[in-house]
Amino acid sequence: MGAHVINPFTRLSWRWLHWFWRLPLLLLVLIILLLLLWRVVPVTFSAFMLQQQVAAWLDPEHSPGVNQVWVDWEDISPQLMLAVIASEDQRFPLHAGIDHKATLNAIQAALAGDSSGGGSTITQQVAKNLFLWSGRSYVRKGMEWGLALLIERLWDKRRILEVYLNIAQFSTRDYGVGAASRSLLHTTPDRLTRQQAALLAAALPAPSRYDVAKPSRYVRKSQTRILRQMQLLGGLAYLDFLSLEK
Repeated sequence: MGAHVINPFTRLSWRWLHWFWRLPLLLLVLIILLLLLWRVVPVTFSAFMLQQQVAAWLDPEHSPGVNQVWVDWEDISPQLMLAVIASEDQRFPLHAGIDHKATLNAIQAALAGDSSGGGSTITQQVAKNLFLWSGRSYVRKGMEWGLALLIERLWDKRRILEVYLNIAQFSTRDYGVGAASRSLLHTTPDRLTRQQAALLAAALPAPSRYDVAKPSRYVRKSQTRILRQMQLLGGLAYLDFLSLEK
């Protein structure tokens, strides 16, 4: 009998499959290491920021660059902390990364023809901004849920909110409160008033359309709604749960 000949293409295929199944595990390990590092190290970039910066390098005339300055927790106005919770995720202290009630409401609204979105918690937005991409798909949403649960296991609520306020997009080029407060409102993050905080929070759903520097009537209405929600939550006393974590 002749010697058995091994097809080199078969060997290459098995080697490729071997690494293909390892790739998700390697990515998960990398994400966990980054999250552990970011528990103490300032987060100065995100997937969203990198995508925009690359676009600016490739087409500087039509794509604005990224403006972001990290601000520590102690230097951020509590009014902004309350404003973004009132605007984006009022059950932030209660859920473990995913607000099942808000998600169900968003699904029901989508089935009824309302494509405005909603239902994403602050933790989900952190996960999306840090690691994923813009756009909507079931695959991305599933990854967002998984990452949000992981973040909640590795970070406390205070760190989640601190990172969110430093990577959230507030205008076409301003990411984080450090850049947004100075560029849009000509003040510092620690001196933001209730009205200014609510105005910044009003831009979060569509920062490239909602101009904080020259707010439209719609943005002003959103600001008023957020101010009302801040009051209904009980004002700054609502943030007491954050102090209990330290």
